[in-house]
Amino acid sequence: MFNNKSILITGGTGSFGKKFIKIILEKYTPRRIIVFSRDELKQFEMQQEFSNKSLRFFIGDVRDRERLVQAMRGVDFVIHAAALKQVPAAEYNPMECIKTNIYGAENVIQAALENNVGKVIALSTDKAANPINLYGATKLASDKLFVAANNIASGHETAFSVVRYGNVVGSRGSVVPFFKKLIADGADTLPITDAKMTRFWITLNEGVEFVIKNFQRMQGGEIFVPKIPSVLITDLAKSLADLPQEIIGIRPGEKLHEVMCPVDDSHLTLEFSEHFVIKPSIFFYSRENNFTENALGEVGKPVPQGFQYSSDKNDFLSIEEIREYDKLAEV
Repeated sequence: MFNNKSILITGGTGSFGKKFIKIILEKYTPRRIIVFSRDELKQFEMQQEFSNKSLRFFIGDVRDRERLVQAMRGVDFVIHAAALKQVPAAEYNPMECIKTNIYGAENVIQAALENNVGKVIALSTDKAANPINLYGATKLASDKLFVAANNIASGHETAFSVVRYGNVVGSRGSVVPFFKKLIADGADTLPITDAKMTRFWITLNEGVEFVIKNFQRMQGGEIFVPKIPSVLITDLAKSLADLPQEIIGIRPGEKLHEVMCPVDDSHLTLEFSEHFVIKPSIFFYSRENNFTENALGEVGKPVPQGFQYSSDKNDFLSIEEIREYDKLAEV
């Protein structure tokens, strides 16, 4: 699918971008992979790590529409991974989060339309479902923008979809590296926000493979949600070290449990063997509106009314299984 094609990834120097590029170069022979990000040091470090001649590095910010338009010339596929993601930071710096996550999303959409990009997938988060924090609210707005973009794509080939998943094991900003640093520094206890807290759990490899598969599945307008396990935060801490746990309370904007398919969207949700699809709530005048069968021929069925996919009502990993996931995250 990606052989001799051009791919651009915003926020390409992040955890997802580096893993995506590694997997794409192992499995395909793309014509170009454009890493679009604003951090010149991380781009320099990536150039040392990857020596493939198909890689291009563009300094730019998703807040800058003209730079995005320039970077997307001749591009076939776009992954929008750039975002401000730290929940407390977004609570204290709301306009900065809005500028990147909402205005930036609109800039990506307009740049893709101007360049007739074939397919665009935007990365979302479980925090976008029934959001209680600003980060989640901006990602919900971003999701709505990318879904609705299929209606303004009339006359263009561009299709837009969204991939939503939960916490990524070992990614920058996740709790695992934080716990590991505390342990390495000789901590006597591990801080736990709440003993009942649960989270969805996915490895970077799984996240990347899910995105790649959805480029094949997508028609445009879907929100794809993988079926993934949950972890109890206390079990996560135990999997890393046998230390006493100190309850410190939930941080600003944090949830006790996360949701990926809200109950209010149950009438729009389809269940497939390995994933869910949340159909658009709006009608597309220029696109197919039947999402029961995807482009790979996989067939989904409506979930029961009142269905909700949440991290507390899910299959949980044992402590040993969490350790195995942690090992997989290092591969």
